[in-house]
Amino acid sequence: MASHIVGYPRMGPKRELKFALESFWDGKSTADDLQKVATDLRHSIWKQMADAGIKYIPSNTFSYYDQVLDTTAMLGAVPERYNFTGGEIGFDIYFSMARGNASVPAMEMTKWFDTNYHFIVPELGPNTKFSYSSHKPVSEYKEAKALGIETVPVLIGPVTYLLLSKPAKGVEKSFSPLSLLGSILPIYKEVIAELKAAGASWIQFDEPTLVMDLESHQLEAFTKAYTELESSLSGLNVLAETYFADVPPEAYKTITALKSISGFGFDLVRGTKTLDLVKSAGFPAGKYLFAGVVDGRNIWANDLASSISTLETLEAIVGKDKLVVSTSCSLMHTAVDLVNETKLDSEIKSWLAFAAQKVVEVNALAKALAGQKDEAFFSANAAAQASRKSSPRVTNEEVQKAAAALKGSDHRRATNVSARLDAQQKKLNLPILPTTTIGSFPQTMDLRRVRREYKANKISEEEYVKAIKEEISKVVKLQEELDIDVLVHGEPERNDMVEYFGEQLSGFAFTVNGWVQSYGSRCVKPPIIYGDVSRPKAMTVFWSKMAQSMTARPMKGMLTGPVTILNWSFVRNDQPRFETCYQIALAIKKEVEDLEAAGIQVIQIDEAALREGLPLRKSEQAFYLDWAVHSFRITNCGVQDTTQIHTHMCYSNFNDIIHSIINMDADVITIENSRSDEKLLSVFREGVKYGAGIGPGVYDIHSPRIPSTEEIADRINKMLAVLETNILWVNPDCGLKTRKYAEVKPALTNMVAAAKLLRTQLASTK
Repeated sequence: MASHIVGYPRMGPKRELKFALESFWDGKSTADDLQKVATDLRHSIWKQMADAGIKYIPSNTFSYYDQVLDTTAMLGAVPERYNFTGGEIGFDIYFSMARGNASVPAMEMTKWFDTNYHFIVPELGPNTKFSYSSHKPVSEYKEAKALGIETVPVLIGPVTYLLLSKPAKGVEKSFSPLSLLGSILPIYKEVIAELKAAGASWIQFDEPTLVMDLESHQLEAFTKAYTELESSLSGLNVLAETYFADVPPEAYKTITALKSISGFGFDLVRGTKTLDLVKSAGFPAGKYLFAGVVDGRNIWANDLASSISTLETLEAIVGKDKLVVSTSCSLMHTAVDLVNETKLDSEIKSWLAFAAQKVVEVNALAKALAGQKDEAFFSANAAAQASRKSSPRVTNEEVQKAAAALKGSDHRRATNVSARLDAQQKKLNLPILPTTTIGSFPQTMDLRRVRREYKANKISEEEYVKAIKEEISKVVKLQEELDIDVLVHGEPERNDMVEYFGEQLSGFAFTVNGWVQSYGSRCVKPPIIYGDVSRPKAMTVFWSKMAQSMTARPMKGMLTGPVTILNWSFVRNDQPRFETCYQIALAIKKEVEDLEAAGIQVIQIDEAALREGLPLRKSEQAFYLDWAVHSFRITNCGVQDTTQIHTHMCYSNFNDIIHSIINMDADVITIENSRSDEKLLSVFREGVKYGAGIGPGVYDIHSPRIPSTEEIADRINKMLAVLETNILWVNPDCGLKTRKYAEVKPALTNMVAAAKLLRTQLASTK
C-alpha cells in the first residue's frame, strides 16, 4: 500500500524562509545566503518524508513567494511593465512581480480558492509572449535525486493556471485567458521532456479548478490539454490532483476518461460526495486513486478508525495495488510541527496533528491497509479521539443555548442606513471625502520586544502599559499632524488581528510556532478553536478609551468580526461552522456595546475574510452568506443610530457577493481596490446602487512603493465617476502593520493632500 503527500509547508518550522527573504529584501544578505536557506529547507523536508516511509514525495512545492507566480515564471508570462528581455527569470524580476518596486506596481494578489493563502494573479493577453524561463521544476527534481530521493514533480496544471488568470491591463475585460491554452502547452511539453530525461517516473498536475462549477467549454479544455500532452507524457505516470471540495459529476466523468492520466487525487475530507461518486459512477480500471483522507486544512488528529473504513471501501472498488493514501490537499495550509509546541496544554496537544504528524498518519494508514498496523499508534489515536469527545472543557451549555436561540430570528438595526448616516454626520461633523486608515500602524522591533518581554514576565504590567501608551500617543499625534479625519490607535498591543481576540476569549488555544504562510514572507499563527466560545471580560475598551482621551477627533474602536475570527482560526470540526460563528458573534456584540458605553462613536468590525469562506460550489453559497452576514449583524444590532459601524474587507473578488455586502448593513465599508486594478468599481459602473459609506482603497499597502498625490487624486476621481460624493471615504487598501514609517508617512501625506485637493475642486464646481 502506497502513501503520498500533495504538498508541504515551505516556510520552515521556525519560519527560516521568512527571515531569509526579509533579510535579502532589506539588503542585509545575498542571493546566495537566501538560496542556502531554501536548499537546506527543501532537503530536510524530502528527508523527513523519506524517513517516514512516504512513497510519493512531492518536489517543486517549495516557492520563494508563490507557486502560481512560479508557474508564471516558468512560462515567461511576465507583464510588459517589468521589462523582461528573455532568458532565465532571476530574483529581480520575480520579486518585482510579487512586491512591486520603486517604479512599477506589483501584480494583483488574491485568495487561493477558499483559503487564507494569497497567490499572484497572472496577467495575460492575446499578445503575451511565452517562453520557457524558469527551470525550477526540473532543477528541484534533480536536487532531490542527488540526495537519493525519488520525488513526484508538481506543476500547476495548464487549465487551472489559465482559469486563475486575468486579462492584462489594457486588454479587453472580455478576453478569455483560456484561449491561450495552445500557446502554453508547448512549454509544458518542454518541461515534461526535461523531467523525463532526468528520470522522473511520475508527474503531478494540480488541477483544483476541477472542483468548481465549470462550463462545458472549460471542461473541454481539460480534454484538449491532456489529449495534446498525451504523446509527451507517454512512458510517465501522471497524477491529476484536485482538492478543497467535491469533484462534480461532469468534471469527474471528463477527467477520468483521459487516457494520459494514470491517477486521480481527490479531497475526501471536504469532498465527501466524491466518495459516493466513485461508488456509483465507478472508477476506471487500471488507474490509481489517491485518497485524500488526512485533512490538509486543519490541525486535528485524524480519526484513523474512520479513515481505515473509508479506505477499505475504496480498496474494494479500485483494488489494493491501485489505492494510495494521501492528504486532502497540500499541508501548506496547516502548521508545520507539533514537536515545537512545548507550552501547549497536554490534553489539547493530544488532539492535534500538524504537517509533520500528518505525514506519519498517512504512512500509518497505508501500512495498516497493507497488514502492518501499528497497534500502539492506533490505540493512542483512539484514546485521544475519545478524550476530545468527552472533555468537559469543550462544552458550555449556556453558550450553546444562546447561540441556538439566534437561528430563527433576524438581527438588524432599527433605522435604515441613510437616516443613520445623517444622525452620525450631525455628531461627527466630517468633511466630504473624509480620510481614515484601516487600523494598524507599523509594528516596530521595539514594539514586538515590549510585547515579548511582557508575555515572558520580564517587565511589569505598569511598564508595559506605559510603553504601549507612548506608542498610541505617537500614532495619534502623527495622524493629527497629517490631518486625518477619523483616527485609529494603531493597535500596538496586538500581535495579530485574530490571535489578539482569541487570547481573550474562552474556547481558544494557542501555539508558539504554529505559523502558516499567508503570502510571500507573511505568516499568521491561527488560534485553535477547540470548545464553545464566550467573552469573560472586555478586550479592547481600555486601549480605545485611552486613545480617545488623547484627541478631540473621532477615534475608531477596532474589532475583528466573527466570520474573520472563524475563517482565520483552526476551527473545531465536531459541530457546524455556523454554530461556532454565532458564538463568536455574541462575544463581539458584548464588546461593541461596551465600546459604545465607553464613548467610542466609531467602531470598525473587520470582516476581511468574509469572501474567503465562500464555498467553491454555487449550490452551497447562499447558506454560507446567510449565516455569515447574520453573524456580522448580530454584533452591532443593538447600538444607537449615532454610533457609526465600519467594516473592512481585503484581497478578494467581491463583485459576486456585493448584495450580501450591502445586506451586512454597515454604515461604512472600506475595501481593497488598488492592487486589483479597481475591479471593485466595475460593479458600481454596472448599476449596483450603494447608499452606505464606502472607501475603496486608494493605494496598495503590500508594496513599498509610495504613490504620488496626483496618482491618488486620479484614483479618487475614478471613484467619484461611479459613487456619490457624500458616501466616499479616502483610505489605504489595508492596515499599515507590515510597512515602515519611512513609507507610511509620505504615503499618508499624499493621500490627505489628494483628498484636500479634490475637496477644493468639488467646492469650486458648486
